[in-house]
Amino acid sequence: MARFSLSALGADRPGIVAAVTGALVDLGCNMEDSTMTILRGHFAVLLVVAAPSEVTQAALENALAPAARAFDLTVAVRSLAELATDTGKGAGLRSDSEGPELEAWTIAVHGADRPGIVHAVTSALADARGNVVDLATHLVGDPDAPVYVMTLRATLPSGGAGEEAAERVGRAASALGVHCTMHRDEADLL
Repeated sequence: MARFSLSALGADRPGIVAAVTGALVDLGCNMEDSTMTILRGHFAVLLVVAAPSEVTQAALENALAPAARAFDLTVAVRSLAELATDTGKGAGLRSDSEGPELEAWTIAVHGADRPGIVHAVTSALADARGNVVDLATHLVGDPDAPVYVMTLRATLPSGGAGEEAAERVGRAASALGVHCTMHRDEADLL
């Protein structure tokens, strides 16, 4: 199997997902990982696709061209090296044999919108050897006084690193006047 990353961006309209995934199915591709969301009126798609070995990057681009034209999408396809996809790092839940075991954590931040929230929280997390696996932000509430909401999943080395990261992230959030909660992901809660 060959693996590709695929991104698409365009004004939000019904049918984008159906058109993009239809082109993939027609080539015998399988979506392994995906995230799709509306960002201020624009629909963004990011996928990791497994394709039959005879499918090339050019073949994927050609298959997606009709959807790109129909929905005025900007589409990018990139081949992924097998080494990069098989290390387990993409899933964020495993470690290689040389490194520590990893634990999954969920972090939620909310408060008055201001520049620097994502940077401060992710910097504190990185200082504690944390790796961001998934991150989403949204403005909610009154447009004149929006509330910034950020949720992210991260991996941390097992043991005390999670508690250390929670303290660092909590201090960084507090310095910006936003509220933060952080907890280990438990399999029975998922």
